[in-house]
Amino acid sequence: MSAFVPGNAPANHQTMRLAARFAFRELRGGLKGFYIFIACIALGVAAIAGVTSVSRALTEGISREGQSILGGDLDFSLIHRQADTDQLAYLNGLGDLSRVATTRAMARRPETGDQALVELKAVDAPYPLYGTFELASGEALETALARKDGTWGAVVDPSLLARLGANVGDTLSLGRATIRIADTIANEPDKLAGGMEFGPRLLISDAALPETGLIQPGSLVRWHYRVRMAPAPNLEAMEGIVEEAKSAQRDAGWRIRSRANASPGLQRSIDRFAQFLTLVGLTALVVGGVGVANAIRAYLETKREVIASFKCLGSTGGFVFKIYLVQMLVLALLGIVVGLVLGALIPFAAAAALAPVLPVKLAASIYPTELALGLVYGLLTALAFAIWPLGRAHDVPPTALFRDIVTGGAKLPRKRYLFATAATVLALAAIAILLAHDQRMAGTYIAASAGAFVLLVLVARGIMAIARRLPSVRSTELRLAIANIHRPGALTPSVVLSLGLGLSLLVALALIDGNLRRELTATIADKAPSFFFIDIQSHERDAFEALLNAEASDANLQSVPMLRGRIVSLNGIAADKFVPAQEGSGWVLRGDRGITYDASLPKNSKLEEGSWWPEDYTGIPLVSFDEEAATDLGLKIGDRITVNVLGREITAEIANTRTVEWQSLAINFVMVFSPNTFAGAPHAHLMTLGWDDDVPEETELALLKTVSNAFPTVTAIRVKDAISQVNDLVAQLAWAIRGASSITLIASILVLAGALAAGHRSRIYDAVILKTIGATRARLIFAYALEYAILGLATAVFALLAGGVAAWYVITQIMDGSFVMMPVTAAGAALIALVLTVGFGLVGTWRVLGEKPAPVLRNL
Repeated sequence: MSAFVPGNAPANHQTMRLAARFAFRELRGGLKGFYIFIACIALGVAAIAGVTSVSRALTEGISREGQSILGGDLDFSLIHRQADTDQLAYLNGLGDLSRVATTRAMARRPETGDQALVELKAVDAPYPLYGTFELASGEALETALARKDGTWGAVVDPSLLARLGANVGDTLSLGRATIRIADTIANEPDKLAGGMEFGPRLLISDAALPETGLIQPGSLVRWHYRVRMAPAPNLEAMEGIVEEAKSAQRDAGWRIRSRANASPGLQRSIDRFAQFLTLVGLTALVVGGVGVANAIRAYLETKREVIASFKCLGSTGGFVFKIYLVQMLVLALLGIVVGLVLGALIPFAAAAALAPVLPVKLAASIYPTELALGLVYGLLTALAFAIWPLGRAHDVPPTALFRDIVTGGAKLPRKRYLFATAATVLALAAIAILLAHDQRMAGTYIAASAGAFVLLVLVARGIMAIARRLPSVRSTELRLAIANIHRPGALTPSVVLSLGLGLSLLVALALIDGNLRRELTATIADKAPSFFFIDIQSHERDAFEALLNAEASDANLQSVPMLRGRIVSLNGIAADKFVPAQEGSGWVLRGDRGITYDASLPKNSKLEEGSWWPEDYTGIPLVSFDEEAATDLGLKIGDRITVNVLGREITAEIANTRTVEWQSLAINFVMVFSPNTFAGAPHAHLMTLGWDDDVPEETELALLKTVSNAFPTVTAIRVKDAISQVNDLVAQLAWAIRGASSITLIASILVLAGALAAGHRSRIYDAVILKTIGATRARLIFAYALEYAILGLATAVFALLAGGVAAWYVITQIMDGSFVMMPVTAAGAALIALVLTVGFGLVGTWRVLGEKPAPVLRNL
């Protein structure tokens, strides 16, 4: 009889059509047993589609509000100096012009002596060119900043009032000027353009700025010239306008940004965060793939008689494969559709939930490209984990399918299925890497995940092998638990695989977070100086140092000249066209860098290659470069670097490279020049002060008050305050990352539940037989609890090792920090594993033990 394979074999498409008919007929029985399958796929797809859609919504939001964020269509920024007459004439020719000055300063309450570091911003009358600057009272900004009764007005961030214990109407000392708090800021449209802030905003009129005395030669002030063009050019035209501006004013030395990249730092952060979360979503999909494989194996086990009937009637193994492949694809597509619907809704939910905390409004919409990416990831993951178990069913003979449920070995599927599985996995990895913002990091993450997956398989087999070789124990319950771990059809591989990846990821993130906090609050805080003093003018330097020596005679002082400069070119290649050898130090080429000069090697540096210049050196300008940055950029001794300082381009030759102790937070620079390079250039000085031993907070605050009163134009940064602010930021980011990464753990729980459900049938047989020969429910529950506890503990140990290695690599190799293992994190991971495995296991066991023996025994 040849019902499935007639004499003349049908065309391939006809065979596929026939397989599809059988597949859909079988699906009429419902989705029982596939809810975990669908949930695993849906969760991973929703994570990827949702994360990429939110990232796109943020990017679109920045793009739509680019003019308001930047404060104009174009922004030309200079540091230390203002634009000259020719440059102003050029800028005025582009469109309407507004000037903004930004710097850091100390604001003080004369009545109480309280003071705080503020981000000072001085604006002119046309500000803002785009967007609306809103005050809490609704008053016009120009009115609030106006001079009344001889005192200039200022508007402040509400947090400054809390920090100083001040109210609207109070006066503050700012440099040498007295200002009046006229109002608080409700909305600052161009706040994002300023980058990271170390203090609350204080905004004044640019007419008041000269009276503060903060503007001196070499002061760390950035001048922004915003241009509003009429009509406003489209985004495609902006790049050409920027290039034209660079050519027209080659010697200006300004940094030009357009509304097309209004906040590049924020955009880079969004891209990196989205990449990480996409990889987390992919990990959730891979973990869910284990659930897919479990569900398929369990489903095929229930179809033994059906498959046997197909083969007895003449069906080939390939035809059986096609039938169940179609079914798997249909179910996968169902899960993908659910995931895509959830992913499409996530940007709208995020826009509503995060509106109060996000610095930019999300452009919530449905983004087909991002949803298509989720579909591709979901489909490839389903195929990668479905082909293997379906392929193994290809060669199982009908007689074997009728045998007892516990028989069967671990025979590999045919080569075609092995090849198809490998090709699908490689395609999945290739897409993840090629579409990543940082391909090196994505590749490392994929390789680590693949390595962890392979290790988990080996760990599961190792646990089974050890259990198989253990000597017999006297405890019946423990003996039964050990036997359950290594017997055919054991849950060990599924449990270890399902929990291992999720727990490893969470352990790694927790250890990275803990080590970063330790580095900030302990290691760095111990090594770091207590204060940074900036904008010390040359004529004040000696008097300032004398004051510090008098007030803190037991403290250590360090002082260096400081300028700001921007790398223009390297070996004749423009910085924006230069391709670094590695990505690690690309930040050196973006924006302005602090630079200094010194006749001798700085204290916190170690010479690596080349030689230092003589103290009386008078030759061509030389520069010492940070060793790590030079390696990443592909620079060597003798290469030439051109920097723009105070509007003048200076080319220097790399004379040596040195290792810099960045972790100490002492005075360090990527570039240190020979003293003759900046002979006669106006500049300020940077000074640090620190004690060898801990001093009371009152001592630091008293010194801060004395210094601020004596030198009001010097900005003092208390390092502990800065570390505390960064630590708070790291904590918030860590919680956000761990919250997002919990998706993987949710997927692990789903897979664990699916694995236990898949073993439900065999557990019923076991329980019934054991109860028949005299086992009590209590003893069986204890035996199963021991089994799950052993598996959970083994998985936790692996998660600690794998997560610890991953965290060590990130901290020591990527962040150049020091790593310590944290026992609390270890105990937390073990507890999670034990609670999940024992908890879910006992819930399923309780249901198994409730089965009546008679119906089961009747079918044996």
